[in-house]
This record gives sequence, C-alpha cells and structure tokens, in this order.
Amino acid sequence: MILPRRIYDLGLSHKAVSVYCYLANCADKKGECFPSVKRIAADLSIGRTTVYRAFKELESRNLLERKARHHIQGGRRSSLYILNGEIGQKQKRRKKNV
Repeated sequence: MILPRRIYDLGLSHKAVSVYCYLANCADKKGECFPSVKRIAADLSIGRTTVYRAFKELESRNLLERKARHHIQGGRRSSLYILNGEIGQKQKRRKKNV
C-alpha cells in the first residue's frame, strides 16, 4: 500500500508516521487491523511506550480509533485499530472505485 505524501505534511512525529504506515499496511479494505503493540514495536524496532505515544498522537488528530477486543472467556486481546481521517478515507474511496 502506498500512502499519499500528505501524511508527512500533517506535522506528526516520525514515530507516529511510522506507526500509521505500519497499521495502514496491515489494514483490510475497511481500514481495520489488530496487530499487538508488542508486534508493532518489534517490527518497527521501537519501544512499546513509543507505540502508545504514537497512538495518542494519531488519536488526537482523529487519524486512528482504538477499540478493545476480548476473548469469549473474558481475557483481553489486541485492540482493533481503525484508520480514520482524510488519508484513510481517500484510501477507502480509491479501493471502492477500483
């Protein structure tokens, strides 16, 4: 998946851009994915705390929504990440037009 260059014009930290691009690569046609924070941190060679800071930055710009997921037995699973905002919506529209 190729993201528009506008992602770099939003004034995000480079870590937030990296996390957004990672999630965009994992996302399905609806812009949703659920990799674990541990997996994101390992794949990007950054700390888990940095991933959480990037999430907060992306959420404050309305580019990302996080929703908790739970096992049927009640345990926690990795969160569901939903890509929002102008960039995520344009990607969704482009896929619909193809």
